[in-house]
Amino acid sequence: MTDNPASPPATAAADVPAYPMTRAAGCPFDPPPAMQELQAQAPISKVRLWDGSTPWLVLRHGDQRALLCDPRLSADSSHPHYPASSPGYKESQKGKRPFIKMDDPEHSRLRRMVTAPFSVKRVEALRPTIQKIVDGLIDDMLAGPGPADLVDSFALAAPSLVICEMLGVPYADHDFFQLNAKLFSQVTAAPEQGLNAQRRLVGYLDRLIGDKLSSPGDDLLSQVAERVKSAELSREEAAQMGMMLLVAGHETTANMIALGTLALLQNQDQLAILRETDDPAVIAGAVEELLRYLPIVHGGRPRVALEDIKIGDRVIRAGEGVLLPIEMANRDPAVFPDPDRLDIQRSPRHHMAFLFGVHQCLGQNLARVELQVACGTLYRRIPTLRLATDPAQIRFKHDAIIYGVHELPVTW
Repeated sequence: MTDNPASPPATAAADVPAYPMTRAAGCPFDPPPAMQELQAQAPISKVRLWDGSTPWLVLRHGDQRALLCDPRLSADSSHPHYPASSPGYKESQKGKRPFIKMDDPEHSRLRRMVTAPFSVKRVEALRPTIQKIVDGLIDDMLAGPGPADLVDSFALAAPSLVICEMLGVPYADHDFFQLNAKLFSQVTAAPEQGLNAQRRLVGYLDRLIGDKLSSPGDDLLSQVAERVKSAELSREEAAQMGMMLLVAGHETTANMIALGTLALLQNQDQLAILRETDDPAVIAGAVEELLRYLPIVHGGRPRVALEDIKIGDRVIRAGEGVLLPIEMANRDPAVFPDPDRLDIQRSPRHHMAFLFGVHQCLGQNLARVELQVACGTLYRRIPTLRLATDPAQIRFKHDAIIYGVHELPVTW
């Protein structure tokens, strides 16, 4: 009998490191030191989750890209061995799932129904509208009392207004869907808390779909409702799709704007470049570097092997879970020299902030334009923007799947 290189030496469960891992104190932008050590020494290794399961943690850029293109690796969250980040998340996957948690062909069938509005051409046509929204929010912030919370007054409001306009969701309901999206993404929440937040969101979208069925408009939810009329989607599938588009459409970009602003305020040489330019190419390059440096969807993108997959010197066995922390792929020194340095003049091609393969982020074109407009406007219009609190007092979302800051007090 020969040794199997896929199987590391048997170890007690206590010897398998717990996941997620803790960031170093005072280093909120960098991945946990333990993950950085594993990337250098054991880039494909087992970790232990809250439920005692031990999925594989894959930490290098090339290995992650290879796996994300491999049809033997499943995104189906209903699989019994799919890694769950929390008890609440595990419970939430027992019902209907959004298409991002499915495999082809069902994933592709559903995704195609909502792809067109997020094309480069359609999103670019929205740029003037996004610019108007961003300018209006900055006007309001400058006219209001200071200090201001950049999260509430700008970072969260801008993408929420944009996605509400695209979907046909009343922005007046933003407090409701923002609060429930926050509860839904908390990994430390009690299972029933996350589940109830999800149910409230799905119920809300179901009511909106019902409104669009009787009174359609020129918006994306009306297009989804048409699919219900033609029996291509069930009403429940339509509500799930609407919830995913609404939550992903504001929560991720909002956290990116706030976290990116904080990173720039902590790197004044980089902020100065943005403050002093109106060159679209420079602004676009800065956005790509911020996306590389600060991917905000954490917890490791979960997958499960459907068949044995050899990767590096390991074999991931059929039925084993896999975690792909994109923040580590984006800090791989083999791909990005000096990866822990924010350098908005580098060309971070091949970063994976929007994932890779068939499950690459549907809304990436919209996110890019929103971030370009925000970064190309905020710092030039408020050149004296600065923190209004001690950086040590800023509360980071260590308890959430989508990383960011709870508040960002600023003044000028």
